[in-house]
Amino acid sequence: MEGERVAGMADAPRMYRFLRKVLPPTLNPYLSVHVEGVEHVPIEAPAILAMNHLSFIDSIVVPVNTPERPVYFLGKADYFESWRTRWFFAGVGVVPVLREGGDKGKRSLDTGVSILKRGDLVGIYPEGTRSPDGRLYRGKTGPVRMALEAEVPIIPTAVIGTDKAMPTGKYLPVRHPVSVRFGEPLDFSRYYDRKEDPFVLRSATDELMYEIMMLSGQEYVDEYASKVKQGEVRVDDDPIVVPGDAPAATGPGDDRRRAG
Repeated sequence: MEGERVAGMADAPRMYRFLRKVLPPTLNPYLSVHVEGVEHVPIEAPAILAMNHLSFIDSIVVPVNTPERPVYFLGKADYFESWRTRWFFAGVGVVPVLREGGDKGKRSLDTGVSILKRGDLVGIYPEGTRSPDGRLYRGKTGPVRMALEAEVPIIPTAVIGTDKAMPTGKYLPVRHPVSVRFGEPLDFSRYYDRKEDPFVLRSATDELMYEIMMLSGQEYVDEYASKVKQGEVRVDDDPIVVPGDAPAATGPGDDRRRAG
């Protein structure tokens, strides 16, 4: 990639480097953190870590267990409106983005692309918000848009148990086993010449969500989590389907592999 550099921990914010050094020896034993597939995360090349979102602590557990390089998360601009949260999120490498569509949404995606083009890792939650009930919800196309624009792979990533270790509304984690699973990189280079094709964006996003589902063992709901949280959609009685309308998953023990 033109202009690519070797990205490393030395370029990370000072607080990020401090937490990356002091947290693993204490946090990982406390939560019995188990990490799988770390070999799938590139040592130098840029990539997107796209993961499910169960708890605030996801944004801590994943970066501190990623190989020696920073992960820059795209976070809600709301976090930066108050000095009480601005200093922390800026210090740990969270980059403020706007959730709105149109020009504002495009500028947010451009921010992620610029981070990737300088050679770094970008962490993002395709669901756009935390799961309201522990299930995996429909992914937004932003991560795929960034991957196609920056021409980088996406590493499907799953966190398991963080919703029990630190439920929504709690300020400190409790002892509960947590797992982080990095999947094999998804190469979408076959779509580089179709970056704006809505069918491509949705198809690739569904493929990504399928891989996250297989890693996490979650049930999948083909609705946006934000709509469920806002009460626009009820899913209690809806059938559980996998991305792309493939047969439903039965949980972590399901032995099916990639569809299509």
